[in-house]
Amino acid sequence: MSRVAVLKGGRSLERQVSLKSGARVEDALERLGHDPLPIDVGADLVERLRRERPDAAFVALHGRDGEDGTVQELLEIVGIPYTGSGVSACIRAADKVLAKHVMRDAGIPTPDFYAFNETAFRELGAAGALPAIEERLDFPIVVKPASQGSALGIKFARTPADVPTALVAAFSYDRKVLLERYIQGRDLAVGILDGPAGAEHLPIVEAVPRDEDFYDFTARYEIGRTSFVCPAELDEDVTARAAELAVAVYRVLGCSGFARIDLMLDAASSELSVLEANPIPGLTETSLLPQAAEAAGIEFDSLIERILSQALVPA
Repeated sequence: MSRVAVLKGGRSLERQVSLKSGARVEDALERLGHDPLPIDVGADLVERLRRERPDAAFVALHGRDGEDGTVQELLEIVGIPYTGSGVSACIRAADKVLAKHVMRDAGIPTPDFYAFNETAFRELGAAGALPAIEERLDFPIVVKPASQGSALGIKFARTPADVPTALVAAFSYDRKVLLERYIQGRDLAVGILDGPAGAEHLPIVEAVPRDEDFYDFTARYEIGRTSFVCPAELDEDVTARAAELAVAVYRVLGCSGFARIDLMLDAASSELSVLEANPIPGLTETSLLPQAAEAAGIEFDSLIERILSQALVPA
């Protein structure tokens, strides 16, 4: 039996999702015979970790502080092993703009994009470049914060008139925003788990929003708003290519333990593009990684045990 600190909640906008993920993890750990130590991450985190000295930390902290390398750095300083990717991989994956540049440099297909921070708009006149960007990306385009997860702050701009409002919304979540070419097609997710032979992909999940054409935060987390198909009904060559791309992204970003890679399958060209990588994917009732694991014959408790066991292996 191991004493496991479950890091959850925190101060990010994904707090409620994180609390749900953490609660499921705690229940699974209890069933597995471990001793979970729930920690709603706050200013007393380091003090509690030093006082409690858990054998490991299960990071179920989504978004800010959890997926950007912050809590991982603190865990390494305190000397507590933890689940999931390390500091540098989290930094690369959590910043969508940085991740897309890394993918582009590695020859991994990702939708065309442009990115700006607040300084560019306030002090360098970036607004004057919007018409050229809009022309190059074509419409519709997707406007999203650079470092939020769970589809938070994402807006769908169908016309140039929609862009200013979408930018204001995105900047309310982050100081850097991403304008990305929209791909009409199928929304796919590939879960990755580390195994004896390295990174292994799980069955692909397809998210199909009901009565709407865009997979946003509400569609993702409200039960009944989205249908999930796993394994996704795809041609064998598309399945193989999606898995290949997902593993390639996992490796090039330096992820470890587990992650989820999101892709789009273009309805017109049947080409695949990688949208982003999620170093700490959700573990809620509607989250995609647990669904994919179950389709692979890995029940939720076994998934949690597998992820935890990798953290407990001596370095």
